[in-house]
Amino acid sequence: MPRRCRPVHLSDPFPLPEPKPVAGCDVCAALAKQREAARVSGDLTTVIDSNIEMRRHPHGKAVRT
Repeated sequence: MPRRCRPVHLSDPFPLPEPKPVAGCDVCAALAKQREAARVSGDLTTVIDSNIEMRRHPHGKAVRT
């Protein structure tokens, strides 16, 4: 019997805003520079990875698990 269902494409239900680098943080500054270079070259995977790493980078706060 042929399959009658079609694939479902789910979008991100709530896209997060792009994180801003914390002033004075060398790691955030490097990630922001890397993200911008990736955006200019069209490497959206690295843009997303940089955003995730910047969000997860601790700044004196309790680390989330």
